[in-house]
Amino acid sequence: MYDASRSLRAKSAYGNQTHGESLKDHSLTTMRRGETVTTRIGRVPALPERFAIWVRLAGLLHDPGKAAHGFQIQIGNTSQPAKVWGERHEVLSLGFLPTILAALPKEEILWIAAGVVTHHRCITGDGGQRPSLLPLYGHDSIQDFAAKFGSIDADALQDLAAWMHTTAVSAGLIPPGPTPALTPDTLIEDAHTLFGELLDRWEWELEPEEEADGLAAVMLQGAVTMADRMASAHTPLHTRHPLTPEYRQRLETRLAAKGYQLRPHQLKADDISGHVIIRAWTGSGKTEAVLLWALRNLAEMTEAGQGTPRIFYLLPYLAAINAMVRRLEEDLQAEGHIGVSHSRAASYYLARALADECTTNAEALAAARKSLAQENATRLFRELIRVGTPYQPLRGTLAGPAHSAVLADTANSLFILDELHAYDPKRLGMILAMMAFWEHLGGRFGIVSATLPDALQNAICETLKQPVHLVQPPEGTEFPKRHRLSVRPHPLRSDAAIAEMETRLEAGEALLVVANNRPTARALYQRLAPTARRIHDHRDAAIMLHSRYRRDHRSNIENRISDRYKNGQTTRVGGLLVATQTVEVSLDVDFDTIHTACAPMDALCQRFGRVNRSGTRPPADVIVHAPQYLPRKRERGLFADGVYPKAPVSLAWDLLQRHDSNVIDEAMITSWLNEIYDPTATWGRTWRAELDQAKEKFTEAFLTWTEPFKDRSKLRNDFDAMFDGQEVILATDRDKYAKRLATDNGRRPGRLLAEDLLIPVTGNVTAEWDKRLKVGVINADYDEENGLGEIQH
Repeated sequence: MYDASRSLRAKSAYGNQTHGESLKDHSLTTMRRGETVTTRIGRVPALPERFAIWVRLAGLLHDPGKAAHGFQIQIGNTSQPAKVWGERHEVLSLGFLPTILAALPKEEILWIAAGVVTHHRCITGDGGQRPSLLPLYGHDSIQDFAAKFGSIDADALQDLAAWMHTTAVSAGLIPPGPTPALTPDTLIEDAHTLFGELLDRWEWELEPEEEADGLAAVMLQGAVTMADRMASAHTPLHTRHPLTPEYRQRLETRLAAKGYQLRPHQLKADDISGHVIIRAWTGSGKTEAVLLWALRNLAEMTEAGQGTPRIFYLLPYLAAINAMVRRLEEDLQAEGHIGVSHSRAASYYLARALADECTTNAEALAAARKSLAQENATRLFRELIRVGTPYQPLRGTLAGPAHSAVLADTANSLFILDELHAYDPKRLGMILAMMAFWEHLGGRFGIVSATLPDALQNAICETLKQPVHLVQPPEGTEFPKRHRLSVRPHPLRSDAAIAEMETRLEAGEALLVVANNRPTARALYQRLAPTARRIHDHRDAAIMLHSRYRRDHRSNIENRISDRYKNGQTTRVGGLLVATQTVEVSLDVDFDTIHTACAPMDALCQRFGRVNRSGTRPPADVIVHAPQYLPRKRERGLFADGVYPKAPVSLAWDLLQRHDSNVIDEAMITSWLNEIYDPTATWGRTWRAELDQAKEKFTEAFLTWTEPFKDRSKLRNDFDAMFDGQEVILATDRDKYAKRLATDNGRRPGRLLAEDLLIPVTGNVTAEWDKRLKVGVINADYDEENGLGEIQH
């Protein structure tokens, strides 16, 4: 049966290939990628000392079960017609371990076997679309087991076993010894025995004192699957870190050219080893400060054997992420070396490519293919700096073959968390739980904010075991007086408010109007846009931004806003932007005045930050209108404009009224936040209780490792339920969506082009499910300027 002219293959032929990749080549590459992975991660005290050796050996031995004749038929590597084999090669691969690793202790062989057998399927559980291994093979007799896997050529088997033993010896992974003999009968017997021993070890829930073993198991699975994916994709990893000592030199040179030097809090951040909170006013150089902190800690961790730390720059909103990628590429001189890690990463790359270079359908398709390649490279952990939301690395807690690699990649990393207070208590509790876990894996945190209340600072310090250093401007530093506060007793949508806004537009001001909900924003835009366009005679004199636009329209709107109101422009123009909360931390823009509905103080501070952003002008007017409290379906209590709980908004309104007509700065607002979140007051206690409950719940559900190889697919719905929302298309876009899907014969580039038509909506919106297109469809009022209007249920 063994044909020397046909080497064993690991993959079927792809594209123009005559043959797929050979089994030996893939095994060797995976072993080497295992070394790449463990070198990147470095030494993690929470993991066994020989963890890196296990990963490399599991990488070498993860696929030899593909030597089975049935698998070779399946991939078209025989003279017979290809047909599905239907068995799990990784289970058969176990049979190689006792012979090739005979010089190792049995306990180590069991660890390596766990890495081998779990790189595609979970061992136990019934929650996924793919059956776990226990019901497939767990009750088989040796005869049943052998019958399932079929024939294996003895010569091919012996040749492969000898090569793997020699390779492991040459790599220094096992001690030298005689070439092992392995027969088909021995292979089946050893695979059956070892699989049974793995079931004895991992089928049942571990005792609490064994949870360290559970964590090691998940991390081993993650490292092996990461190595396998890298080997299969043939995607090179970045090995030179974009953040280098030259960054500080360039920063100091840039500041000196403008007559400035590093500020005291930037110098202090540069001197901090370990966790840090950087609290300073908007425009004071917090991003530069945290990058200086990261540069120092990156060098320290590398020197201490913690590999090459990845930097995760995590922000609340997608638009802020996109802007930060551009900024880091420029500041670090690292174009193409900053990864975008969020659910719409490919869409980001596509929008960027289309804006830069594409005009025809063929160019758009080429851009889509290139964008997907960039997204896939990030998913394969190529870049050493990645910008995204916290939810992408949080998904690593789902573990299993699909997500454990994400978890492993976060070990010994640096995490920059920008505007952490922007999250509600439930999501904040989840992030804090994850921070405790990442710290256990050697992570360090740089937390950046203009206004971080002491209550949140205390919650962070209580979560982390290592000290958290606070960096802020020296005592006595005068914060820029950028804003003059005014309050109005009438709501934002009132005739009196609209009249005042029109007066400001007539005066030629750049006016920002922020509503708490979309219907209010749309109504105000309808009233005010004609005035702004009459005055300035330009379409972009009036723009609206909220969260319910098609992806392609949203991207275009953000570009128009940035072009007209970008912070730092020497020539200022007037006009109108009506927005919802999406503007709070999403765009680096600068307006003359803001009219806003009352909201929690954290949100108001972010809204104020879009006005007189650099503080180079006299204090600008920030005008807050009285809140309106409304009920919300299926929830108790009242909510400001049906959005924010009444308690924090009411406290903010009381404070604002006390400081009406005052010139204010971030230091004052921080003191107000401390009053609002006072742990001895009702709201402060409520906020902290909700945060702690969410942290505990997330830890119990997602950060407990007593069943490391159980299928967690059922938890995916629980995880996704924590983040409300879905994406749908308009009924009027159905044909266009179908046409784009069919582009490139229905492959992923076509789907990416179709995704530009998606509109985000809340999770409680009922959409018709189109089975053919696999997307929700709604009938609704919609146009490119106003976005989503009334949905016809």
